[in-house]
Amino acid sequence: QVQLVESGGGSVQAGGSLTLSCAASRNTIDRYSVAWFRQAPGKQREGVAAFSVGGYTKYADSVKGRFTISQDNAKNTLYLQMNSLKPEDTAMYYCAARFGRVDFRRLLSGPNEYNVWGQGTQVTVSS
Repeated sequence: QVQLVESGGGSVQAGGSLTLSCAASRNTIDRYSVAWFRQAPGKQREGVAAFSVGGYTKYADSVKGRFTISQDNAKNTLYLQMNSLKPEDTAMYYCAARFGRVDFRRLLSGPNEYNVWGQGTQVTVSS
């Protein structure tokens, strides 16, 4: 089973940028559907961006045009580039994975679609 470790979180002012990284323990990350989720205090974990095996990419409406998910298979690493950050983006960010293809409609439907999770990295955006 692959293991995931996130990094890159921090504190930034509104309008700023951060890039999160998620390093996979095995060099088979390209065989996994992967996603970024986030969870703010008192709120449910929500999907932010995801890749499915097969090349599908999906973003939550709240981050479209501001966040970009990418993957470097040579480095076994998933990234989330976050631009034009807003205070409402403040949350713990998690990367997640599931072996094989996840249907496009379910890529961000909820955390139950994924069975491997990192420990999270905190992102705080101040106004």
